[in-house]
Amino acid sequence: MIQLQDIVVKFGDFEALHNINVHVAEGEFFTFLGPSGCGKTTTLRTITGFIEPVSGTVHMKGNDITHVPIEKRNIGIVFQSYALFPTMTVHDNIAFGLKIKKMKKAEIEEKVKSIARKVDLSDEQLAKAVSQLSGGQQQRVAIARALVTEPAIICMDEPLSNLDAKLRVQLRNELKQMQREFGITTIYVTHDQEEALTLSDRIAVFNKGYIEQIGTPNEVYNFSKTEFVANFIGDINRLGDGLVSGLKLDSARHHFVRLERVRVNRPKEESEFQATGTIRSREYYGLYIKYYIDVCNQTIKVIEKNDGSNIYDAGEHVSVGIHPQDIMS
Repeated sequence: MIQLQDIVVKFGDFEALHNINVHVAEGEFFTFLGPSGCGKTTTLRTITGFIEPVSGTVHMKGNDITHVPIEKRNIGIVFQSYALFPTMTVHDNIAFGLKIKKMKKAEIEEKVKSIARKVDLSDEQLAKAVSQLSGGQQQRVAIARALVTEPAIICMDEPLSNLDAKLRVQLRNELKQMQREFGITTIYVTHDQEEALTLSDRIAVFNKGYIEQIGTPNEVYNFSKTEFVANFIGDINRLGDGLVSGLKLDSARHHFVRLERVRVNRPKEESEFQATGTIRSREYYGLYIKYYIDVCNQTIKVIEKNDGSNIYDAGEHVSVGIHPQDIMS
């Protein structure tokens, strides 16, 4: 569907993207994930045509679109700021792209009302000025405007970042549901790991203009290929010398284990390494409890499901178990 081949982007002497290679399949929800300044938005803007690479190609459905103007790429775009027209009605914002295409008025009305229903915008809201809507409603307008022209793909640049945490979670779920219903190929940019893991079919993890790993949410979380990915995706423990020795791991490499993979006060299983530790502190989250445990001359973090019993206090001694197969190196 979308193929980036050896994309290099420079701003003056600064090389922002280094030989980026990505293939996004038709109907896929593909996320570019990484910290600020890592190249994810630059890659998105290269796909949409706002940035032209100094080398490499962009193909869509087998056609080279590297030098095709933005307006001829048939790509819908949802910006971080939404880029809506605040004094225009919701209806006219959604209809804008259709009017540019010089569609007939009746056809425009039909398409606007159809897409509005799909993104849960009422007739009353269509008549309002965009400035009268909440942030969540404005986000729906931006998505509707991007989808109404029936683009081949839709690109979204941090579309939820301006919303409060509760609304962000709500709209994240709605966004995924909409994408499934429309079946449209979606490229999504975010710095939020939870957002990426929740929404994506596959994720490209960016770091300083390079892609560190491409994979499913499960692959990048449980089988991180680099130290950067292991540290950036979720929370993780880096094992110190004592645990490395106990687990009989290669001391010349760095080793990591996810918080939920560490077992506390469980019967010892075959091949499992166990040691005695002391609870340093705990954090109560309701569904789970996060413990900080001193073991083998380091403090490790552990997440335990909260079943209402077996809650350990600071100073208590517990067994800490780790399976070698749960280690990422």
